[in-house]
Amino acid sequence: MSIRESVIAALRDAADPARALQQQAYMKSDMPYFGVGVPQCRRIASAVFRAHPLPDARAWETAILDLWRNAAHREERYAAIELLLFGRYSSWLEPARVPLIEELVVTGAWWDYVDAIAGRGVGTMLAAHPRPMKAVLREWAKDDNIWKRRTAILAQLRAKRATDTTLLADAIRPSIGESEFFLRKGIGWALREYSKTDPAWVRAFVKAHPELSDLSRREALKHLERTNAANR
Repeated sequence: MSIRESVIAALRDAADPARALQQQAYMKSDMPYFGVGVPQCRRIASAVFRAHPLPDARAWETAILDLWRNAAHREERYAAIELLLFGRYSSWLEPARVPLIEELVVTGAWWDYVDAIAGRGVGTMLAAHPRPMKAVLREWAKDDNIWKRRTAILAQLRAKRATDTTLLADAIRPSIGESEFFLRKGIGWALREYSKTDPAWVRAFVKAHPELSDLSRREALKHLERTNAANR
């Protein structure tokens, strides 16, 4: 069996129809679910990938797109993302994969897909290949597609002290005036995560940008306000 066939068989064995309806309603998804939770879906996917090693980056990309493009259930696309992020193949996350990432982000067009791709996938590419990926993310930050913008904003979620604050600011600024919820929320989330590493920078950024939406500002300062309250 192919990777896709093996993933589907394992997901079907673990399916929970009642849970599937709840998941579909929660995610507002046109695509149905098998009813497999995300942690279990990851375990299933990892087991399949270990059992079906891929010889090269071309076969890996082909397997990702087979899962993604032919998905009939949302968990199949979750598995495609897990294959993209599978540790054994992390060296293949390089600038040549930008068109692949772009397809997943643009056609996925929802937070459950995009956030994992941004924080774990694009973040890995940025750390390994900073120069070309910074150029890509600066372009995406100004793109008409909100999910490419959100990807640029969230790409450094896991970077902590390695965060390039100039890039973070450049990713945020084009979307500050946008009314789109997922951009406002993404800005706040990115700033909140970085506030755990450099609270002074985040406070200064928020102060310097009074045009930030209430949602972005509230999310950005949430961790700092909780910390202050706990220390009183």
